[in-house]
This record gives sequence, C-alpha cells and structure tokens, in this order.
Amino acid sequence: MSNRLFVGNLSFQTTENSLNDAFSAHGTVTEANLMMDRMTNRSRGFAFVTMNTPEEAQKAIAALNGTQLDGRAITVNIARPREERPAGGRREYGNRGGQRGGGRDRY
Repeated sequence: MSNRLFVGNLSFQTTENSLNDAFSAHGTVTEANLMMDRMTNRSRGFAFVTMNTPEEAQKAIAALNGTQLDGRAITVNIARPREERPAGGRREYGNRGGQRGGGRDRY
C-alpha cells in the first residue's frame, strides 16, 4: 500500500499550505506538491500529498474524499504510478503519413 495520495478537483485558490493543513489533521504530511501550469503559473487543479505511513494515507482518504476544500468537493485516492511517455515530447495529431492539410486528399 502506498502513502502517496492524488488530490483532484482543487480550487485555483488552494495552496500547498492549505493542503498541508487539511491533511495534517489526519497524520503527518511529509510532502505536498500542488501541480502548476508552466505557461500561466496557475494551479492545474490537482496535487499529490505524501503521508508518513500507509495507514495515515488511508485515514486521510476516508476523512477527506468528497469533502469541501476552498469551496470545491475534492477527490482523494491512492496515487497511481506515473505512466512512461515517449521521449521528445512530440505528439501526432491526425497528420497521417506526413501529409499536409490534415491527411485529406487534395483532388
């Protein structure tokens, strides 16, 4: 069992300090990371909170999942491992076979 939690549906006004305060009532918080958008430097609406033990993590889930934090009903559950992404960061968006014009025939 993991002690790292995913916290979703956060308000844009939620801070790492407010997360820490909410979760520390249910155990020792070792880390609280609010995910920020690189371009706007605004919250992305989710965070990861690491509790000291898996038991404290379960206690926090039971106590906080579905409760209000900064006016929003938050989602709290065990964080899944990060999925591997292809290197380079490039994505293909419907441009099949290197054709221009979105892959449509010209004639």
